[in-house]
Amino acid sequence: MKNLPNTIRSLLESTGDYVETKVNLFKLKAVDKSSDIISSIASWLVIALFIVFGFIIINVGLCIWLGDLMGSACYGFFVIGGFYLLLGVIILSFKSKWIKQPINDLIIKKILN
Repeated sequence: MKNLPNTIRSLLESTGDYVETKVNLFKLKAVDKSSDIISSIASWLVIALFIVFGFIIINVGLCIWLGDLMGSACYGFFVIGGFYLLLGVIILSFKSKWIKQPINDLIIKKILN
């Protein structure tokens, strides 16, 4: 009977240590997943930045070339601008299916794995 208070105290201390360890483990897992997601986003942004710069240069060249073929540089820019306007409308109409849902799936997959 004398050992019962000591046993209860020991059990409470062990339970407290267990809860503290679980909280710390949860924090570490959250930090690990967050850093994984942020580093993935950052690396994709750097890659996208280089692709966008290259794409802009190619598009300016294409506009000038089309303008030369049509007789005025303005026409080339209008044609390419119209193409991107049409492309933007198409992407806007399918944004949930083509952009939002795949990004949501990717983030969920990163968090759960």
